Amino acid sequence: MEKTKVMGILNVTPDSFSDGGFYLDTTKALERVAQMIKEGVDIIDVGGESTRPGSEPVSEDEELKRVLPVVKGIREKFGGDVLISIDTYKSKVAEECLKVGANMINSLGGFMFDASLADVIVKYHCPVILYHIKGQPKTMQTSEITYENVISEIKDFFNAQIEIGTKKGMHRHDFILDPGIGFGKNMEHNLEIIKKFEEFRALGLPLIVGVSRKSHLGAILKEELGLKEAPVPQERVEAGLAEVAMAVLKGASIVRTHDVLATKKFLAALDRVK
Repeated sequence: MEKTKVMGILNVTPDSFSDGGFYLDTTKALERVAQMIKEGVDIIDVGGESTRPGSEPVSEDEELKRVLPVVKGIREKFGGDVLISIDTYKSKVAEECLKVGANMINSLGGFMFDASLADVIVKYHCPVILYHIKGQPKTMQTSEITYENVISEIKDFFNAQIEIGTKKGMHRHDFILDPGIGFGKNMEHNLEIIKKFEEFRALGLPLIVGVSRKSHLGAILKEELGLKEAPVPQERVEAGLAEVAMAVLKGASIVRTHDVLATKKFLAALDRVK
């Protein structure tokens, strides 16, 4: 890919950490899609289950109730040119969304939580993003987080998930890799991933970075600027773009973000320099 792609986050949930409840209504969700398209988004990532720290899992039926009308609405209103990603690890949710026009799956933990997801990917021959997590969303940040080597362990995770998929019949080029910043990782782990992002290039697959509005950015801003409180998620954009710059220069080709326009403008200059 000559230019870095922008994946716009659309959380159709009541409890996501940054935009929970904003787009639970399908009409408002489609208005947000129209806005992101106008801002130059390349991929819309629709999620119906919050995976923020401490979040509770939702049922397949509830997740489908949230995301299916949005996927259908995007296809009906905006045609076939919009790439739609579904942020789910559930095989049933993935399949139902692919049936009605989704193009790819963005799976927390790859096939860890639902091994049948690999069969769905093979059936529909679509790309899948594997994003790393240590633990589960509800508890991933509540206990002490330890790694012997965070980069090596994430690479081992990728290799294991790719092996599972290829044994089921997937092709290696079907995979996109996301080291999962903030998913079972502390500040030091997150920063090490950014600093050593180029090490994931050895796997020879497209890389995605997702730091948008995350809590470690608020902690950095609080410490470095001497603030009494960490800025709210919507005020962490510039800090996130600093990490995006590092990751893109070290090999990321897709940026997952809540802030499409700011990221698109930022990448226009960064890609030109690169």
